[in-house]
Amino acid sequence: MDHKVEETELISVYGARVHNLKNIDVDIPRNSLVVITGLSGSGKSSLAFDTIFAEGQRRYIETFSAYARNFLGGMERPDVDKITGLSPVISIEQKTTNRNPRSTVGTTTEIYDFLRLLYARAGDAYSYLTGEKMVKYTEEQILELILTRYLGKKIYILAPVVRNRKGHYKELFEQIRKKGYLNVRIDGEIREILPGMRVDRYKNHSIEILVDKMAVSNKFSDQLKNSVRVGMKQGDGLIMIQDVESGEMRHYSSQLMCPSSGLSYGEPAPHNFSFNSPFGACPKCKGLGVVNQIDMDKIVPKPEQSIHAGGIAPLGKYKNSLFFWQIEAICEKYGVTIKTPIKNIPEEALDEIMFGTDEKLEIKNETLGGSTYSVTFEGVAKYINMQQESEASATAQKWANQFITTRTCPDCKGQRLNIEALHYKINDKNIAELSVMDIQELYDWVQNMDEHISEKQRHIAAEVKKEILSRLTFLLDVGLSYLSLNRASASLSGGESQRIRLATQIGSQLVNVLYILDEPSIGLHQRDNVRLIKSLKKLRDSGNSVIVVEHDKDMMLEADYIIDMGPFAGRRGGEVVFAGTPAEMLKADTMTSDYLNERKMIEVPKKRRKGNGHFVELKGATGNNLKSVDIKIPLGTLTCVTGVSGSGKSSLLNGTLLPILSQYFFRSLADPLPYKSFKGMEFVDKVISVDQSPIGRSPRSNPATYTGIFSDIRNLFVSLPEAKIRGYKPGRFSFNIKGGRCETCGGNGYKTIEMNFLPDVFVPCEDCHGKRYNRETLEVRFKGKSIADVLDMTINAAVEFFENTPNILHKIKVLQDVGLGYIKLGQPSTTLSGGESQRVKLATELARTDTGNTIYILDEPTTGLHFEDIRVLLNVLNQLVERGNTVIVIEHNLDIIKCADYIIDMGPEGGSGGGMLMMQGTPEELVRKNVGITANFLKIELKI
Repeated sequence: MDHKVEETELISVYGARVHNLKNIDVDIPRNSLVVITGLSGSGKSSLAFDTIFAEGQRRYIETFSAYARNFLGGMERPDVDKITGLSPVISIEQKTTNRNPRSTVGTTTEIYDFLRLLYARAGDAYSYLTGEKMVKYTEEQILELILTRYLGKKIYILAPVVRNRKGHYKELFEQIRKKGYLNVRIDGEIREILPGMRVDRYKNHSIEILVDKMAVSNKFSDQLKNSVRVGMKQGDGLIMIQDVESGEMRHYSSQLMCPSSGLSYGEPAPHNFSFNSPFGACPKCKGLGVVNQIDMDKIVPKPEQSIHAGGIAPLGKYKNSLFFWQIEAICEKYGVTIKTPIKNIPEEALDEIMFGTDEKLEIKNETLGGSTYSVTFEGVAKYINMQQESEASATAQKWANQFITTRTCPDCKGQRLNIEALHYKINDKNIAELSVMDIQELYDWVQNMDEHISEKQRHIAAEVKKEILSRLTFLLDVGLSYLSLNRASASLSGGESQRIRLATQIGSQLVNVLYILDEPSIGLHQRDNVRLIKSLKKLRDSGNSVIVVEHDKDMMLEADYIIDMGPFAGRRGGEVVFAGTPAEMLKADTMTSDYLNERKMIEVPKKRRKGNGHFVELKGATGNNLKSVDIKIPLGTLTCVTGVSGSGKSSLLNGTLLPILSQYFFRSLADPLPYKSFKGMEFVDKVISVDQSPIGRSPRSNPATYTGIFSDIRNLFVSLPEAKIRGYKPGRFSFNIKGGRCETCGGNGYKTIEMNFLPDVFVPCEDCHGKRYNRETLEVRFKGKSIADVLDMTINAAVEFFENTPNILHKIKVLQDVGLGYIKLGQPSTTLSGGESQRVKLATELARTDTGNTIYILDEPTTGLHFEDIRVLLNVLNQLVERGNTVIVIEHNLDIIKCADYIIDMGPEGGSGGGMLMMQGTPEELVRKNVGITANFLKIELKI
């Protein structure tokens, strides 16, 4: 690329000082695919998101009126001198997954909205009573049908006004009489209308007006036409024709109607197919597809116990209270006592104890002065449900949740929609059946839809079909063919939700926009990486600038321009060590280029560990898309679960294996996905899962508080002579509670000054100058440092400082070992990247004394990690295994896969095409057998 680019073709950043950036200047070419890379913590996200994106966002909000900005809350100006050439910015991050249970892949990508439109305009309605196709007629068609069917026969023309409803209908009969009608048909019987006439108000009635009785002939077609028109008007678009001789009844309607049963549907609109609208949602589950039910196995865990001995878990052992007196009264009624084992109590009695009774119970009790009380009983289930309601405290809700289980809704069978919406079909499929298909299958179905629908439907569906296909294509391009539209957004990984938003952005076809993406290749198999890079290039070629924060080798080599941050992490980073094309990068001398050139590399272990001779064995796993998978994991090894995205890795580990172990060791409430058997529990002491979620959402949370080091540091300060003289307790050294913290800023270290109509300004507190504590607390010093000075130390500095304090040194040293030496002890957790948060968690687990028989489960630990960081991480994982533990990792990164002792490869594809075990064995065995897609990529890495 020519570096003598015109000014307008560059985004120029001058004097960026956000977080650890060292007053850097950088030029980024516009309309290019630019990769920002570097070690974890070197300042990549600080440059891309906290500087460029934050400034773009701020400029956008500045365009609003002062009045509107007051409601929005201003954006803080990033610490940068100036940025020129900035286009409107859209950031596609991993963190913003929607936790709303109503949000699905279909609603996020708008594909489901187009499907709703398609079904509302081109769907065929079927009766849910008879299964017949619903019909709707014009007045002319109805006349023609009557003349054809009833020519020469006597008929009654009836207009339905009441359909199966309770009431005495005195006023209705009076209105009908005043309109001049003489007869009505009530519940199948024709009767004359008399003044003051009424029916039984407590029974259901069907009432029709007898509009006309006549013999059908062509001579009287005008009379017939008139009567049909009047009947349609009175019956709200519906008339009934009864053959006088046979008594046979037919229904005709200008709305959708079943010709046999007379069932009619309203005019379909898109909201009738939305599970988020009361018009379309299943009335029982309100469109969620699942309902909460009382789990009898959890309420009565031991049926051989009696109620008196605590057999009903939520109630506990017998107490002298009204609840137990009521249960005693029910037992007495059925001839048992509360000391009878629950399994011997009659079913009816248990039903009343659980779900209550309307019958009055006679309660005799000495405590109540020997008198008799008459009360009704609402049941144990009602009591538990009351604790679940939103008004109840969080503790009460947590208590109630342990007795409740989520089941598929019995009415809609998990399809979320009401019975009417589910009976609109196109090519024999309703909209819920399309939502269950994976994206590839749905694409093929929509593509071939025209062959199975009428000419009229083809004409109506043409435009909608085009929109649906183009959006599905974008999802396929970013490697998400295995997802389905009904997949909940909350269950997506960070990488998946990011790629869905990327597909949505490509679909919006904006131009002259700057897109900033945060590691879009997370969770992608090498095979799908190629498609992702093509999608990003497509975004660039349509006239946009794309900046990607990325560690992936393929992405770097395919980019137009690379910016390498470094040279190290944290305080020793924050500089631009290289900026140029990939070809120039390969000639440069930076840590990243060393790995790209293979001057530095992660070595393949000389020998694979065989394990300690014991195994855990899972058989018959069938959850989600798993097809009866049997796996055997050798303990005491580093085991890697591989396979393309959606092949069933997470279902196998996080959905099945982890909950089985968690339930056994920690009585976890999460149920595992279905499986047949599990062996080997006796060889394991505990299980620990280390995921990628942030360690804390508040700036008050930091690595010291999360790992527990802060408690030890506070105890150390309390034990100092100065603190003892003053009578200080550990709370004195906390910045979260009153006593030792600076009350001016509440322990924050800064004050927020709200500027009306302008962004809020954060200024260091004038009393504590950002130290968070009051003067008295800061006077207690250890080796000349106050508690605030300690929190401001980097991990590397703290290791030297606490070298003679073993209990603190041990925990801090582990943070250093996982490559986090550059972060500060008191650094707010909101400023840590995903990879850093995961390593803080890993360090916390490493610092605990392990038994040597622990299973660690990690889900893509290489997220956000540079090649060098991966090397450090592998050392940590190997340390764990050397101590006898088992580490199981879900991973796509070939550097981790090639270093594993054992591989479980899932495949062959994603979604319904996956869920099968391709192979389990060493990396070399996988390459030799050449089964599945991973083998080809691994072959290149192992150079076999």
